[in-house]
Amino acid sequence: MAWRDAKASRIRLLLFMASIILGIAAVVSIQLFSENLKDNIQRQSKALMGADFIIDSRQLPNKRAQVIIDSLKPDASEINFVSMIAFPKNGGTKLARVRGLKGDFPFYGTIDTQPISAAANYQESGGALVDATLMLQFGIKPEDSIKIGEVTLPISGALKAIPGSTAISTSVAPTIVIPYRYIKQTKLLQFGSRKEYQFFYKAPGIDLDQLEDRLQPMLDAEKADLDTHTTTSRRLGQRYANVSKFLNLAAFIALLLGCVGIASSVNIYIKEKLKAVAVLKCMGATRKQSFLIFLLQISGIGIVGGFIGTFIGVGLQELFPYILKEFLPFNIEISITLKPLVMGVLLGFIMSVLFALLPLMRTWYVSPLEVLRIGGTSLEKPKKARFFVFSIIILFLYLFSFWLLKDALFALTFIIGILVTFGILGGIALVAMKAVKTYFPKNAGFTIRQSLLNLFRPNNQTVVLLVAIGLGTFLISTLYFTKDILLAKTDLEETSVNANLIALDVQNDQRMDIEKTFEANNLTIIDNIPLVTMRIHSIKGELANTIRKDSTKQVKEWILNHEFRTTYRDTLIESEELIEGKWIPVKKPEETIQISISDNLARDADLAVGDTVVFNVQGVLMETTVGSIRKVDWARLQLNFLIVFPKGVLENAPQFNVLTTYAPNEESSAVLQRDLVSKFPNVSVIDLRQVYTIVEDILDKISWIVNFMAFFSMLTGIIVLIGSVRNSKYQRIKESVLLRTLGAKNTQILKISALEYLFLGSLGSLLGILLALISSLLLAILVFKEPFVPSVIPFLVILPGISLLVLAIGLSNIQSVLRSSPLEVLRRET
Repeated sequence: MAWRDAKASRIRLLLFMASIILGIAAVVSIQLFSENLKDNIQRQSKALMGADFIIDSRQLPNKRAQVIIDSLKPDASEINFVSMIAFPKNGGTKLARVRGLKGDFPFYGTIDTQPISAAANYQESGGALVDATLMLQFGIKPEDSIKIGEVTLPISGALKAIPGSTAISTSVAPTIVIPYRYIKQTKLLQFGSRKEYQFFYKAPGIDLDQLEDRLQPMLDAEKADLDTHTTTSRRLGQRYANVSKFLNLAAFIALLLGCVGIASSVNIYIKEKLKAVAVLKCMGATRKQSFLIFLLQISGIGIVGGFIGTFIGVGLQELFPYILKEFLPFNIEISITLKPLVMGVLLGFIMSVLFALLPLMRTWYVSPLEVLRIGGTSLEKPKKARFFVFSIIILFLYLFSFWLLKDALFALTFIIGILVTFGILGGIALVAMKAVKTYFPKNAGFTIRQSLLNLFRPNNQTVVLLVAIGLGTFLISTLYFTKDILLAKTDLEETSVNANLIALDVQNDQRMDIEKTFEANNLTIIDNIPLVTMRIHSIKGELANTIRKDSTKQVKEWILNHEFRTTYRDTLIESEELIEGKWIPVKKPEETIQISISDNLARDADLAVGDTVVFNVQGVLMETTVGSIRKVDWARLQLNFLIVFPKGVLENAPQFNVLTTYAPNEESSAVLQRDLVSKFPNVSVIDLRQVYTIVEDILDKISWIVNFMAFFSMLTGIIVLIGSVRNSKYQRIKESVLLRTLGAKNTQILKISALEYLFLGSLGSLLGILLALISSLLLAILVFKEPFVPSVIPFLVILPGISLLVLAIGLSNIQSVLRSSPLEVLRRET
């Protein structure tokens, strides 16, 4: 009976089967990709690092650290730093990361160069490997030369990839690899320079976890660090876990939309079958039999939909390595595992049955007398059974989201958020129905009155359509608004007040000459910021080494190992807000040194106003007191500091300077950089416009990924919409035929349908955009701390687009009524 009835209703059953296919496809494709990503990270962790483990230090290792390093016999070593480089061929300059390598590195993986032989012979030939994109940008070829500080080297080849670099990091500072022996000759490692010493080890048989447990505390005490390929694997896994969580949530929302489509379609479908169920019961069918007929249909649809969705998901996951290639430091090898495939089929079955149970319960309570009733009566409402089914649905959704997110509180918050969103959309739909019913214009024309009455008449789809349209619109609109907030945080106003060029590592004896270079290029210095490096010696009277050994310490580890770049000034800047204590602009002779620290430093160092901190300033101990705590907007593209001293303290300390200026165009920026590189090779220049372009490009790629996944949700919502509106055809067709029989013209029937569906589409999409506005405003205020200026794209594109789509589907429903006679239509539909 289930099979025969399904064949007769196959078109409608196929429509709501389509609702779940895309959701299953999204979940399966993302699960497969997440597993592939995890497996590839574990399998390629050695190749990503290039060694089994690395010891690194931000300063020249002291004697104790060097003894540990030498005792393990490093197989290769490196010094890397960021500096300006120049191409003598055309005068081009660029901020780059210079890596001076010694030894046969990498031990795992390869250095990918063009020509291929360059990776093997650059050490012997004394050449440089230059980032391939950088060479293309400046029109440089192998055998041309590159100037790094005081050294000019021939270019051996174009560097395409090397362990330890990622696409994003090289876009900010492209990698230049040179032989280790030339590092000293560059004369770039001066006071205050940011540099890193790395020592690489090949030890395939060693227990890395045991080695890390034994050496890490010893290295921490000497301001060094141990990094193994296994910890790198875990760290990479954690980094991309958040991406996987977001993608899983997007897929889950698409699946939820599909479930809404199933529930709405089954609701309409079962309403039509109640008479048939009553006839079956008159013929002796039991409640169980009539219930199982339709349960079997829905189960079959879920399984078939799960199979189809899983098959599509297998194909779709091939796209993710291409989409995410800019964010991955390695190539993904795709393999198909069994677990996501089984999960897709089971998920299709479980979600279909769960969300169909509430409407299916109607068949259980249909009375045989329903056959004789003309008007029909309201069925018995099994409150306990409905509450039980609803509870099972919520529990399943929570467990499934917890499985995806691996965080109980996050999963609970997500489910509550979904329920609130559904509740708001459903509540507004009910209020709209009641408002129309109560206040609709009774003296309005026939077509307007008839279309508005359809919104609350029996078998209406107002609530389901508004929820489906509103939720899909809400997701897409939120993405557009959030993207605007993110881009606003990196917005650079083109005014001479805001610096867009930053000169770093300016030594005291160079400052006057560099200032003259700025003046010669007609550029005004906006800021001259002194920087003093120091480390924490003790906190609240307790030595840093003692705190480091305390297993119950409240101080974060990075605080004890960090080399702080501090400054001194007498005023707050735009990115700072005083939240506690008193700002001290200048130290008076009789007062203690009162510093201002950022709120995140206060939190991580367990410090409050009045606490004492002793700093080691280039070997000199300096006792200070926390005088104030500042809230710092670290997202601004400007120099911000964890620690700020008052004037009158650090003026005579060893220091270097940072100069900022505003260059009106790229030409003036390029000329200044060329002059500085030729005269002062140790000075690095950051062009914030280039940084902004890189940031915007990254945000665009992230936005593309987000939009790609949101497309699943929107497409599923559209299929739900098509299924719901198409299924409402079978409810409205008799009414349209009756209207024609009574003498209504085709134009009147068209207007009635058009107004009804235009109202539903417009209200649903408008609700979604307004909810997105509210959520994005909350994000801007509570999360991003930024003013919110909404995009007009959702209003100009999504609102009319969805409204017209709903209108088109609704009008397509009544074409058969308009083209044929009423009797012919009734016979055909029956």
